[in-house]
Amino acid sequence: MSTGSETDTRDSTDGVLAEQLLRLTRRLHRIQKRHMEPLGITPAQGRLLRLVSHYGGDQPPRMADLASRLEVVPRAVTTLVDGLEAADCVRRVPDPANRRVIRIELTETGRATLRRLRNARTDAAEEILAPLTAGQREVLGGLLNALADFPAERRC
Repeated sequence: MSTGSETDTRDSTDGVLAEQLLRLTRRLHRIQKRHMEPLGITPAQGRLLRLVSHYGGDQPPRMADLASRLEVVPRAVTTLVDGLEAADCVRRVPDPANRRVIRIELTETGRATLRRLRNARTDAAEEILAPLTAGQREVLGGLLNALADFPAERRC
């Protein structure tokens, strides 16, 4: 049986951990953004490029597929695709089976940008993980997997 003070301590510790995770997330975002700026794309555009690259070449994704996978409204995907299309990283192509459906595919420029994006993300990760030893990084990886893989259902 837990006492009130044990519950207060756990709640306080959890609150501190949540705040630390939020601070780390903001720091990681700032560092990644700085490393990506020379590429001329935003972190959100980078996520979309990576997502498009994961689809097979035979069937590029529809805008609705991308919106669903990114968990955003379709209009947000349209804006991201517009920017990436202007940079010649993706192109809109009609679906051969249904010409009303538009699919999004990578261009050669998009593939080259993805390679540079991977390098920028690696550089950002090295910067943020620099204070950790190899052993600490391994422990952190295990902890992050445990958190990321935990079922999304709420527990009371």
